[in-house]
Amino acid sequence: MLPNSHLETSTRLCGAPVALRPGYAHVRMHTCREMVVDAHGLVHGGFVFGQADYAAMLAVNDPNVVLGAAQTRFLAPVPCGAVLDAEATVRGSVGRKRHVSVTVHHNDRAVFEGEFTCFVLNHHILTPPP
Repeated sequence: MLPNSHLETSTRLCGAPVALRPGYAHVRMHTCREMVVDAHGLVHGGFVFGQADYAAMLAVNDPNVVLGAAQTRFLAPVPCGAVLDAEATVRGSVGRKRHVSVTVHHNDRAVFEGEFTCFVLNHHILTPPP
């Protein structure tokens, strides 16, 4: 299955798809120096969130999917150089709304969990309705 959403996402800053099937996405990201916030090499959580968001969008895999809300927990710090694996699964669908669960792991340890509420629109969010 090929990506049908977020086709111009930076794989360097959000990760790259490893596996994709209906309702599921696995995205891997190699953290880099640009993501670091201090002399200890701590990766900013915004990059981990971005990877999780990208995985959620790919799990829905519609060209007009957008994020509406997210409930997240950062579970552990991420050091520079870590390889992160985000797995997203669509847990439910009501009309245009999709509920997606995402977990991000470094090695076998969860570093992030989130519940994302996504919406599939009839048109791209930046274009006027037909």
